[in-house]
Formats: sequence, structure tokens, C-alpha cells
Amino acid sequence: MSNIRKTSLENQHWYFKAAGENGWKSATVPGCVHTDLLEHGMIPDPFVGKNELDLQWIDKQDWEYQTTLSFSSDWLQEERIELTFEGLDTYASVYVNGEKVLQADNMFRSWKVDVKSHLKVGENQLLVYFQSPIHHDIGKPDQLGYNLPADNDHSEDGGVGKKKLSVFARKAPYHYGWDWGPRFVTSGIWKGVYIEAWSGAKLMDVHMQQQAVSFEKAEITAAIEIEATKETEIKLVISDQHVLNISKLCKLTKGFQVIKVPILIKNPQLWWSNGLGKPYLYCFQVDLKLNEQIQSTRVVKTGLRSLRLVREDDRNGQSFYFELNGVPVFAKGANHIPNDSFQTRTTKESYEHEIATAAASNMNMLRVWGGGIYEYDIFYELCDEYGMLVWQDFMFACSMYPGDLAFIHNVKQEAIDNVKRLRNYACIALWCGNNEMDAAWSEFEEEAGWGWKQRYNGSQREEIWKGYDEVFHHLLPSVVEEYDLNTDYWPSSPMKELSYNKDQHATFDTVEKGDIHYWDVWHGLKPIEAYKEKVGRFMSEYGFQSFPEKKTVFTYAKEGDLALESDVMLHHQKNGAGNRLIKNYMEMYYKEPKDFSSFLHLSHILQADAIKSAVEAHRLNMPYCMGTLYWQLNDCWPVASWSSMDYYGRWKALQYVIKDRFKTTALIVDQNEDSLSLYAVSDQLQDQEAQLLLHVYDLNGQLMHQETSDVFVKQNTSNTIYESDIKSLGVVGKTNNVVLFAQLTVDGKVIDSVEHVMVKPKDLLWRDPKIQLSYVDGGIELESQSFAMNVWLEVDKEGCFEDNNFSLIPGIKKYIAFTDSVNGNIHFTKTQDITDVKVVSMYDLIVQ
Repeated sequence: MSNIRKTSLENQHWYFKAAGENGWKSATVPGCVHTDLLEHGMIPDPFVGKNELDLQWIDKQDWEYQTTLSFSSDWLQEERIELTFEGLDTYASVYVNGEKVLQADNMFRSWKVDVKSHLKVGENQLLVYFQSPIHHDIGKPDQLGYNLPADNDHSEDGGVGKKKLSVFARKAPYHYGWDWGPRFVTSGIWKGVYIEAWSGAKLMDVHMQQQAVSFEKAEITAAIEIEATKETEIKLVISDQHVLNISKLCKLTKGFQVIKVPILIKNPQLWWSNGLGKPYLYCFQVDLKLNEQIQSTRVVKTGLRSLRLVREDDRNGQSFYFELNGVPVFAKGANHIPNDSFQTRTTKESYEHEIATAAASNMNMLRVWGGGIYEYDIFYELCDEYGMLVWQDFMFACSMYPGDLAFIHNVKQEAIDNVKRLRNYACIALWCGNNEMDAAWSEFEEEAGWGWKQRYNGSQREEIWKGYDEVFHHLLPSVVEEYDLNTDYWPSSPMKELSYNKDQHATFDTVEKGDIHYWDVWHGLKPIEAYKEKVGRFMSEYGFQSFPEKKTVFTYAKEGDLALESDVMLHHQKNGAGNRLIKNYMEMYYKEPKDFSSFLHLSHILQADAIKSAVEAHRLNMPYCMGTLYWQLNDCWPVASWSSMDYYGRWKALQYVIKDRFKTTALIVDQNEDSLSLYAVSDQLQDQEAQLLLHVYDLNGQLMHQETSDVFVKQNTSNTIYESDIKSLGVVGKTNNVVLFAQLTVDGKVIDSVEHVMVKPKDLLWRDPKIQLSYVDGGIELESQSFAMNVWLEVDKEGCFEDNNFSLIPGIKKYIAFTDSVNGNIHFTKTQDITDVKVVSMYDLIVQ
């Protein structure tokens, strides 16, 4: 038991009000003013209809939060009494008994202050005054002399004209709007707050530095930060859940010091990413003892692993992949954004649902995108537990930022705080400086980029780039090097390399080195087939939109709003061309949807087919390509977006396709004009002797062609296992009436199977599949009379089917299990009994 007194202030009676007004109302801490106003019925639901636009007054107002604290004389006898805010959003003045003790100006930093001299026995008042972030920053563009580029800042919606204020506040950029999110510029105590009282010595931080980790041994240094109020002798005891027990006597000097203790663990259990092995976690405990009494304790839960970004020249250019415990890992995953516009509403259960979804979808990496937040600890704890690698951006995205000394100093402290907070998590694979800023500005190639440079004169351009260079090429890498030496740093995503010439900047044509954000499909209007033509070494962003399902749409729209161009539907589509693009792409590949409900569903199918094409192109090019992270996994509100899982955690068709196409061993069909190839892509660490079954059916289920062959699937790479010209399959002139069925088995067990049609869906000879559904023990069974495509199961119960958005070939029955995914524990080993399942397929959605 620690001798340090600690009291959380989260469960105190907090109150809030608008500054200058009377009438305190109860508040929730952690929280924000928007959610407190909503709780009291003082504003309508911000996500419904166009309410967003009517709530922009909130960020123009100053707000106050207060609570009362009681202390005994015992507390006040301690040498230090420290008040800690883990997160203040954003411009906040903190007062204790009327005296100002702290001024905060960065949402991403933690703030600690000794308040002993300001406290008294009995009741004490704690007040936090939040200045409007808009009023605080409104004059900064004029002071600078120009607007900095920040095209996702919805300043007009916020009533500030063309002034882009997001870049001046060290605050979540997405709060100011994005092309998938609303503009809610929040204020509040958004993370934990507590008071600690102590004397003598206290553990401040423990970093388990993993110097060398292998199957034989783990060489670790425990770097232990200690604060002492005076010279004293202490004992440090380090233990784990196994046999580790190390004691070290230390003489402390007054003030701050770091004590390093070497640790050797023989034959360690290693941490592996999802699909490669168990993500084993060690629980290290460090006790600081005074006179044999535990004074202070720190617990670090982490996985032991070696992890590095490998960028080595090869015959194709330069590699870009992550190596875990000596194994090259093909990164399969998605980009993560905040789970709510009001992030304090995100529960542990919703985080677990997200990470469990990623794991159940066979992912092994998530990218925490730079326009959101450095996530709460629970996010990284779950990533550690589920074996989910994390590409971690610093919080800069799609903008250029100030370069003055005060801003840079603020960013430095932010970086130190977050690198130190996150460095012990086994999941952290990479620190990345920013999202898309190098490519957008393209300093070294005049005609490249997003046209930003051309908005400024020569001296302005020089000033903007100087600030960029200082932060992303000097400051941030130096912080990572000092505080997390074993984790790699990448200046910007996407980027080819840090070369200080035109070879630095990534474009859609960059394929030979670095990482790529490929958006020519979607923003560039290229057909979906273009995904096959532009495959780089690491595809860190690409995406395709869909609407949420009808159940979700009805949370923000009424029946009368269900039209593509209605005000509400357009408001819940933040990408200006989004609705038109969905419609245009839909017309390229599918027959006309019967009605708006069918349009919503068909948008899911379109999105799933598009991203499936991309994922398969990336995986079959392994090991040239070693990563595919689509945009995006989740939503921050109910909206038409690129997400595979909507705001309420409901899986879209894409989530099921990802689960299937990210299998450890996957069959991929690649069809060209006159030929067809099959690939077996394996992330397994063992070779496999397998059998390939190939059948071609007409759409009524009549077998037209069959082949079987023994194939060899080489470990951890892409294998070509079948090649044929289409003539040899006997389908010339009949491609609109056939489906290819391929199945891969190992020792009689089906590893993967795929159905493949040889023409666009709109060109198939459609027939009513007449799907039959029967309820069997623990699940459902389906079969059809003719080929059924994009079969979709719905039930009036929250949960997930084992498979969905699948095809049915006549004569081949399919069994499906269901899970209610309680608390995010998505698994299909124990099925849930369900009734009243609705079944639709492509045939039911389109005009015949």
C-alpha cells in the first residue's frame, strides 16, 4: 500500500455555468460544455438534422467549472500537495480559493501544480475558467498577416468567415470540422483530475527500455524517474508476475533524478501482433520503499518484442515494412479517428467494441490519425491486449502551422508528455510527424502539392516552411530520440524519404519507396480497377464512401429527409462531392437501385467492392507491398463517410469483406481481359501443402468446368497458384452468366473460398435467387435456387453475423452464426439463437 495520498476529483460534485451569468448547474467531469448543456436539455441533440449550425454560439462563450474540496489537517502536513489535470480543453485558468495557480493552453498536455500553499483545513474552492477558443485566437491570422492553409476548418459554419483558427490552438483539429465530421469546438476538463499529497520521495515515471529482445533473452533497463524533497536513502524493488525480484539501494538527492536498473529475462514470452501469436504482456511493478515501507508504486504492463521499420534499398526501390521479432509483418488494418465529436462520451465498452472488431476482422495495425487526439490510455491497453500494432501520428493534419517560439515550445512539451505516456505500450510501432502536410505543401517541387504554396509571397512561403522544417524534421524526431529511442520516427505520411529535394514528396504515382495515400479512386474519379495499377510499398491511406444503414440514418433524419439532395442528407455528407461520387460510381457498376433505401444499401456494396479490390491488389503484390490501411474504421457521428463501421458500431458490408479478405491465408482472383490468375497470400510462418478446387457454374448452378490440383503455399508472401486464359474455362460468350468458385484446403480443412463473377454486376443475367432460410441449432442455414450475390442478413437485435454480404451458389448451403458482441467480445465460437432474420440480395435492390 502506497503512503501517497491520492484523491480523484472526477466523482466530486462539479458545477458549470456561462461566465458572467448566474445559476450553477451540475456538470460531469471528465466532460465538456456541449454534453453538459445537452444533459440539462439546454440544447437539442447536436447530431440530429442540422442542429450543428444552431449550436455554434457555444464556442464564442467563456465557461466556468467549479467544485469544493475538503482537506483534513493530516493532508496539509504533507510536504507536497499536487493538483494534476491530465487534460484541459484548452485555454484554461485554474483558481484555488480565488488565487490563480495554473494557466493552460494545450489540450494535449498534462498540467501539474503544487497547491499546498493555497489550501486550508476544511472546504476549498477549485474553479476552472475556460476562455472561448474562438475569442482567444480570432486575432491571430491578422497578427500573422495571412491565413495559414487549413481547408478542413469549417470556419464559415462557425461564423468566423474565412479565418482558419484551428491551426493556432493546440486542440483536436477535427473539432473545427472535417470532410466527415461536424464543427463542435469544445471546452472542458476532458481527462482525469486528481490531487496527491506526499512527503520524502515519489515515483514520477518508469520507462521499461527494451534494449535487445530475442527468443533467448530480453535485455531491459528500467529508467525510473524519482522526485525527492530532501536527501534520503530508499530501496527500489522491481518484480513481475513470474520470478523477477530485483532490489536496489539508492541515495537520492533533493529534486528530480533518474535511476537506471538493468533487467535480464531469459527465454521471455514475446508479444506478437494479431495473427502471428499471443500478445503476451508482462506486468512489472516498481516499489519505492522508505524504511521498508512502500512509499510509492508504479505498475507497467507491456509486451516484450523487437519492432522496427525496415527501409532498405532493393531492386524495386526501397522497402517500407515493419519487422516484429525478426518477422516481416504485412500490415493489415485501417485508419482510426476519434469515436465521438465529444470524445469524453466514448466508453471503455465502445473502445473494446472497436478494437475487438479490428481483431475479429483479422487486422494487425491501426493508424491513429493526426487530426484527432492522442488517444486515451484504454485505447492502447486494448491494442496491447488484442495484438494491434499502432502507427501513431502526432496531432497535425492537412494544414500548415505557426512557427513562432511560443508555439514550438508548446509543441515540444506536448510531444514529451505524450511520448512518455505512450512509450511503454508494446503496440506503438511508429511515431509519425503529421498527416499529408509534406505532400500538400511540396516544398521542393513547384507544380506538385495541393496549390497551397501559390497562395503566398516569397517571404511568407519561406516563413511557413521554416516553421514546418523546425517542428517535423528537428523538434519531434529529437523528442522521440530522447524519450523513446527504440521506436522509429517518420516525418509525414505520405512521404518517400527525407531528402530535401523533389524526391521527398509522395504523389499518387509514387510506388517505389515510402508510403502512399492513394485517392485517385474517389477524389480523382478513376475507376475502381485503378487500385490494381497503383500499388506502392506501403498503402497507408485510401478509401471509398458509403452511407450508414437506414437504422442509423433515422437517428438524424426523418422520412421526409430520405432523398439524396435533401438538406439533412447533404448536411450529413461533409465531403462536398460525396453524394454525387457515390451515385456516379454506382452507375458504373450496378443497375439502378429501386428506391432510396436500396440506394443506401447499394452504397455499402459499392464501398465494399471498391476496398476489396484495393486490399486484394495490395496483398497479392506482397512482399513488394507490405501494408494496407484503408480510410477509415470508425465515425465520430452518424454520417455518410469512408467508415467500415458506423458511429453506433454497426458493421457495414465493408467490415465483413475486410474480415474475409484479411484472412491469414487468402485466395485472390485476379482477372484481366483474356486471362485469370489465382493467388494464395499467406501471413503464416510455415509453408503449406494445399489443394485447389476450381469450379465454374452457370447462374442456375449447372457445373460447366472443374479442376483440382495440388499447390504449394509459401510462407509469408504472395503465391501464384493458378493461371489460365479465359477461353480454357469454356465461358467465352457466357461471362455474364457464370460464376467461378475456388476453394483452398489443407489436410481436408477449407482455408478459404471465393466466388468471382467475370463481368460488372450490372451486366449479369439476373434471376430471382429465391433464397431459403432455415433455423438450425445455434444459427441459420441458407441456400438458393439461382446465384445470389451480396446476400445480406438483418435481425432486430444489435450484434454481428459471422459472415454477411456473401454469395450463394445453387447446391452449396451456407451456415451462419451470430454473436450479440456484448462489451465488444466479438467471437463466433458460441452462437446466439436468433429469429426473424430478414434476407435480401442484390436482386432485391435493383430495378429489373
